[in-house]
Amino acid sequence: MKSKEEEKDLISGTFTWKINDFSKLEDYKVYSQDFIIAGLKWRIIINPKGNDVNLVKQFSAYLGVDATSAWPSEWSRYAYFSLTVVNQFDSKKSITRPLRGSIRQEFNENQNEWGIKSFMRLSDLCDRRAGYLVNDLCIVEAKVDVPIKIENQGNYIYAIVESSKKESKRKKPVNVNSVQSDPDSLAASEAPDSELACIKPTHGRCAVPTILTGELTDFRGLGLIEKTFVPLLEEVCLWHPSLIESQHNKTRMFTECAFTALGRLLHFLQTTKVKDMNQDACGQLRLYWEELETFKFGLAWLEPQVQSAFDKKKFVERARRVKRLKEDVECLENEMVRRKAMLTVTEMDLEFAKKDLIKAEEGFNELELDSELGYGRC
Repeated sequence: MKSKEEEKDLISGTFTWKINDFSKLEDYKVYSQDFIIAGLKWRIIINPKGNDVNLVKQFSAYLGVDATSAWPSEWSRYAYFSLTVVNQFDSKKSITRPLRGSIRQEFNENQNEWGIKSFMRLSDLCDRRAGYLVNDLCIVEAKVDVPIKIENQGNYIYAIVESSKKESKRKKPVNVNSVQSDPDSLAASEAPDSELACIKPTHGRCAVPTILTGELTDFRGLGLIEKTFVPLLEEVCLWHPSLIESQHNKTRMFTECAFTALGRLLHFLQTTKVKDMNQDACGQLRLYWEELETFKFGLAWLEPQVQSAFDKKKFVERARRVKRLKEDVECLENEMVRRKAMLTVTEMDLEFAKKDLIKAEEGFNELELDSELGYGRC
């Protein structure tokens, strides 16, 4: 269970995955889109075909961290999480696991997926009358709480992870393909009662594994923020004092992460040109926005600007389409000029051929072609 101190220093987030055409899914492992909480890219993983557990097909659901992200080696992050299959007829009948309290799991480069193999019977999920699958739509939610407790020691950042007494009994970590004997709980990772997990070697401080590229400077006594972000933060905090007020009850580390995330988004909006808003840029902006939403700033004033930036992608795509059409028109015009030139040459050749024909026909008697050659007979 979460301690009072951890509840104060939690970065929390909920992600809802609406899975359309569920019955048409062919893969045994299906991933949701990524969503950011506490600086990590998370994803929900399901097995729509079901796993055989005690001769019964079971629907499986897991929470995973994107292991392809460029995190430092030996990264580690503890998180409390639960997964829910939503009942679309009656929300009270939604199934959430784990059931008994909140169990903390360690996600790292060797174990980046945790979940329940026997989440619920596949037949119950696919029963059209039950409410879990409606019009071939299945809804799965993930709630993730990441405790922040970090100390700066020299030039390194360390995350202090303390196991509760309830977790002192060690169990073997479970992976995506293992059988979970108790569907209401998850196996605890093997970690000592008090452990230093190195997150990122750097000269700065940050509560999540975020790569800092510039010099750090103090921001209003609230924490060390990238110097590039500070003028932007000063400006928006002058306009919206509630941004600072919303962080009064948070720890310094939490506040540093919050304003770093806000500065990162503002810097993106300031430095990105409309012409650069392609698919990748929109994806990056979406991740920044989702990460920022976990800090509960109250960003109604910023949301229209972010949405406008997303809309620019359509504008850019339209501009590119116009450009392509212009190029096509130019190409066809050039082809028409080329063919006109060829036509002119052909017309000239035709005139010359007609003149040659007239000259050749002069004094020519076609009837002589039918006369005999003869062999000299008198």
